[in-house]
Amino acid sequence: MLKTLNHLTRDLLHLFFPHFCHGCGSGLVDEGQLLCLQCHARLPETNFFSLAGNPVEKTFYGRMPVEAAGATYFFTRDSLVQHLVKELKYHGDKDIGYYLGRLTGVALKNSARFDTIDCIQPLPLNWRREEKRGYNQAALIAAGIAGELRLPMHTNAVIRKLATATQTKKDRIARWQTMREVFEIAEPEPLKDRHVLLVDDIITTGATLEACGSVMLKVPGLRLSIATVAWTI
Repeated sequence: MLKTLNHLTRDLLHLFFPHFCHGCGSGLVDEGQLLCLQCHARLPETNFFSLAGNPVEKTFYGRMPVEAAGATYFFTRDSLVQHLVKELKYHGDKDIGYYLGRLTGVALKNSARFDTIDCIQPLPLNWRREEKRGYNQAALIAAGIAGELRLPMHTNAVIRKLATATQTKKDRIARWQTMREVFEIAEPEPLKDRHVLLVDDIITTGATLEACGSVMLKVPGLRLSIATVAWTI
């Protein structure tokens, strides 16, 4: 009887206060989800987290030592993943960041390759850009991952000293030259002798993550892994 009443209450709340799928606009969305089952099934999973030597890990070969790395989904133009990331970064939909972080956290849990992670560090955003946007999208994703993995997240250990122009139209060398000297360790103690997961939304050339990771690796005893929501094909 109680279970039936709970279902009726949930259905009535959904009727008068509906939440819609962020993919197709359907009202057929389970509680606590942002996508309907059909749109969720459309997300193009990479399974990189379970695959040693995957394309994300190869991005950093010869550039810096990374324990493990991966991305949850493939990123292509005019795709559902692109739509979700755009809504997160440019239209203020912070719920998407935490949601994508939770999905990434589940993918990480399903891979034994990330079991030794001690803490999570989102890629820092320059304070001016964060103030203008109102949040750091990488921190929202990292919070979702931290919630799933039940691990601490540090947002003040690494800072971004300088603002940079958009990197989307630059090649890897140009991005690396732009990103040099951008990041700084502000509080090394939480990262010492820890296996740290560095988190961002998308990986393209990997130059920004490399610039940040290279600075982090100067902390004594730090081991570095990387997770992003998406990888550009």
